Amino acid sequence: MKKQIILLVALLIGGTAAQAQIKIGGRSIDVGKTVKAAGDMTKAITLSDADIARMSRESVEWMDTHNPIDNGEYDARLKRLTAGITEVDGLPLNFKVYDVIDINAFACGDGSIRVFSSLMDIMDDDELMAIIGHEIGHVVHHDVKHAMKNAYMMSAAQNAAGAAGGTVGKLTESQLGDLATAFMDAKFSQKQEYNADEYGFEFSVKHGFSPYGMANSLNKLVELSKGAKASAIQKMFSSHPDSEKRAARMKEKADSYTAKNK
Repeated sequence: MKKQIILLVALLIGGTAAQAQIKIGGRSIDVGKTVKAAGDMTKAITLSDADIARMSRESVEWMDTHNPIDNGEYDARLKRLTAGITEVDGLPLNFKVYDVIDINAFACGDGSIRVFSSLMDIMDDDELMAIIGHEIGHVVHHDVKHAMKNAYMMSAAQNAAGAAGGTVGKLTESQLGDLATAFMDAKFSQKQEYNADEYGFEFSVKHGFSPYGMANSLNKLVELSKGAKASAIQKMFSSHPDSEKRAARMKEKADSYTAKNK
């Protein structure tokens, strides 16, 4: 039986920071206090690229430790699909499957790509690879680098750094949990999503998958967001208000590509 991913975000649209709580492994975190601490310390801390890279690596390690990693059929399928895809722009890639009920996927700045088994359940190979390409696009375009920086600034971890005179030290277990949760809840702009869609399309075509994978995956997530699985979608593509427009845009691109390559 699949487990729910450890990172459960209770900050809902329409709620206030003062009301919100995050649960990590049964432990409640007061988001209001976290956000206030972050606001107080933002100006006191300077993050280097090395700091962000280290935090990205440590956050993924924390998530890998606190979520069930599949080593069976899901892992075998992902390895088959990504065989030969080992790096992008000189950044080594590594892939793992979290065996959880949530429908999602994410990429981190250290080249870690994490796919959730429930997403694999509902996507065919072409759709899944388009989503993976989309997530890699966020890395290539440095979106996840900025998301990690913003997550740090919104986490309790920076409060400790501020108290230490702005020095970013090694994060504690608790701070890593806070940071990982904030990173997972990151939202990208419309432009960032559009650019990642474009990358996902090109990625699919380059590796021999259907040019319609990006459009079809978006359409599928939009439909799921209206049905019984809506609560499991979380912040995946369907949570973006322009998902239907994005899907139509990618279908037009696929139609054009197909017509030119007949």
